[in-house]
This record gives sequence, C-alpha cells and structure tokens, in this order.
Amino acid sequence: MALYSETTGSGRPLVLLHGWGMNAAVWQPLLPIMRREWRVTLIELPGHGGSDSLPLERSIDDWADACLQAAPPHAVWMGWSLGAQIALQAALRQPQRLTALVMLAGTPSFVRRSDWLCGMDETDLQQFGEALLTDPVQTLLRFLGLQVRGVQQPREILRLLKTSVSMRPAASGDALQTGLQLLLQTDQRSQLQQLEMPSLWLFGEKDKLVPAATAGCVRQLLADTKIEMINGAGHAPFLSHPEQCMQALESLND
Repeated sequence: MALYSETTGSGRPLVLLHGWGMNAAVWQPLLPIMRREWRVTLIELPGHGGSDSLPLERSIDDWADACLQAAPPHAVWMGWSLGAQIALQAALRQPQRLTALVMLAGTPSFVRRSDWLCGMDETDLQQFGEALLTDPVQTLLRFLGLQVRGVQQPREILRLLKTSVSMRPAASGDALQTGLQLLLQTDQRSQLQQLEMPSLWLFGEKDKLVPAATAGCVRQLLADTKIEMINGAGHAPFLSHPEQCMQALESLND
C-alpha cells in the first residue's frame, strides 16, 4: 500500500494533509506562496486522489502510520480538518519526526460529547454516512457546502473546493466511509498533553463544522499552544484568508 505524495519548493520541510473527501489539489492556491519559503510535501490520505486504499475498519493509527511512511523527517506538519487529526496522531506516535504541528480547522473530537460541547451533533455526521451509501457525489457536495456557509464570497470558495476535487481521482467509497467513521469515533483530548513539539491551532470564526468555541476548549486542554481565530473564515480559512494563514504559519519561526 502506497500513498501518493509530491514535493515542491525549497526551504524548511512542510507536510500538508488535506481533509475528508478531498485531495492534494486543494492546496494549489497556496503553493506559489508556500514554496518560496518551504519545501512542501503534499500527501493524499488513504483512498483519496492517487493513494491506495487501506482495508476497511482500519484505525486512525493506521492512517497516521501510512502518512508517516510517505513524509520527510523533521518536518512541520499542517493538517486540515480530518487531515489535522491524522497529523495530530502522527505527532503523538512519532514525535521525533515532527518539528511543529499546525491544526488547520482541526479538533481533537469532531462530535459533541457529554463533556465536550465544541463539536457537531453525532446524528448529523451519521446521516452523512447513510447518505454516502445511496448518493456519494451529492453527499460530498453537501459537505462542501457546509464548509462555506456564512462566510464572505461563499460561491468562490465553493468553486475552489469543487475544482480541487475534480482535478484528482475521486476518493473511493471505502475511504469515504472509513474517514467518516474516524471523524465520528476519534477523541484525542486525553492525549494532547503528550505533545512534544510546538503546536499552532487556526480556527475560522464562521466555521460550521469545527465551531469557533473549540478554540477555548482546546486552550483549557493545552494552555501553552498558539491559537489564532481568523475572522470571517469558515472551515477552509486557507482558501478564504490565505495571507493570514501564511502569516500564522511563518509565526512558528518566531
């Protein structure tokens, strides 16, 4: 099993992990800026884009290990959404491989729990799983629509997301189902204190999937991390506010 990866640019090594149902093309708008200062490695998650699928029922550890095998050593990792959870798991499993972690619209728990009110309703995510079985294309489009709800220029951001999906091979049905189960089941809150590298968490003020309140919840669990709220951004702040995201990334050098 091999994951698709490509490397471009020069400078400090940076690994980018996309979100559920997406692929490496989602980063294209940022690459001209990024590769001036960074040697960027784009990795596609299992079963997404050009990557082979893992067998069904595999854990987040398996997905993290597959990404670690495709990544350069001693790199900053930036993950978006599900990719953020995979990056966090990689940081927990092999901390010596990462120099810093950037959680872009990421969270240790996507779903709301009795002691975690900073998440989506579990029923809403489960309904996505049921819809995937009957109409995966429309379900993914509906998920993309949620990512731009309430933001400025939603049509432009949605166009960028749809374009990136179409530029690479579609995610397999198995990968979509497994990725959705990871979003439902993963809860990394108890492990956050084990992080051994600097971390930066970027949140969108208008995010409907990872609500802005998550920033305060993360702060309670990880007091010494950097947290930045991007005003007016939704679930894809790197597309709507690329300059602010790049400035935050560069702040890791401070």
